[in-house]
Amino acid sequence: MKKIHNLHFWFLVQYLLFTLFGSIVIFLFLQLYILLAEQPIITLKESLLVVLLIASVFTTLTFYLGSRASQLMRKRLERITAYVSRLGSGRYNERIDTVDRDEIAVIEQELNHLASTMQEQVKSLQRLASERTSLEKQAQQAVIIEERQRFARDLHDSVSQQLFALNMMSSASVRLLDSNPEEAKPMIAQVSQIAEKAQGEMRALLLHLRPIDLKGESLKGGLLKLIEELEEKTQISFQTQLQHMDDLPENADEHLFRVVQEAISNILRHAHASKIIIRSEMKGSTFYLFISDDGEGFDVTAEKWTSYGLQTMKERCEEIGGHFEVRSKKGEGTYLNIRIHLDM
Repeated sequence: MKKIHNLHFWFLVQYLLFTLFGSIVIFLFLQLYILLAEQPIITLKESLLVVLLIASVFTTLTFYLGSRASQLMRKRLERITAYVSRLGSGRYNERIDTVDRDEIAVIEQELNHLASTMQEQVKSLQRLASERTSLEKQAQQAVIIEERQRFARDLHDSVSQQLFALNMMSSASVRLLDSNPEEAKPMIAQVSQIAEKAQGEMRALLLHLRPIDLKGESLKGGLLKLIEELEEKTQISFQTQLQHMDDLPENADEHLFRVVQEAISNILRHAHASKIIIRSEMKGSTFYLFISDDGEGFDVTAEKWTSYGLQTMKERCEEIGGHFEVRSKKGEGTYLNIRIHLDM
């Protein structure tokens, strides 16, 4: 606003300069006339008085016209400044009226065009935000449906079949108890094994459905709480050495928590292990997370391994800039190695 306040002074200076140069030109013209004329009708003294009179009149007009012109210009500039402020506050639907057809009117028209453009861009952004919200809801619904279908398939492929076998063998065992108890004993033992396996399958499925939200806890705290719950409900022992987890970026906690959940779920369902080791460490600027078990292991080159959720774990690691590696061999357990490079 400082330039606008000085506009009045600038106009007065310009008009005064015009008056000064005009007076000088008139004075020189009169002196030339007196010098060249044989009988000049005006003397030198009179010419000075005429020039002073003209200068006084022009000075008076200068203050009046300069003040009026500066006021008009200042009002137009203040109106443009106020309009720009309204645009800055997001009122893109307003327009400034253009009355004259001078250079300032061109600026006003360009500002109106800019406001129209910004208004259209805001509408486009709002439309995109609405479409994005709708797509996110559709994607979330699709994920829920996919998880439900996967859960139903897992129940059918594992628990439901085991329960059916359990029902058949237990019925046969009951019939043999009276006639041939010795033959019923191995069947009862198999019933116990199948029930234990079904129980492990169900716990793994419930673990898989556990919310991934840490509920404000750190990654280390969430994992220790999860392990404590599993040690109470299963026969598996855990060996942990969790270090440097506080150095991880915040967006990595949820992903790694879900990866560990998925790994433990796979072990409960497929490995038949008795011990799980979870260990983390920092070497230089690289964070390492190791998960291993003493279970049956599997052939990592077989196509079936993708159904164990390892592909999902790999994608989660890559999403946070990490690298996922799995090593396993039948009869020798499974080893998961996750490393994430951190910008220290």
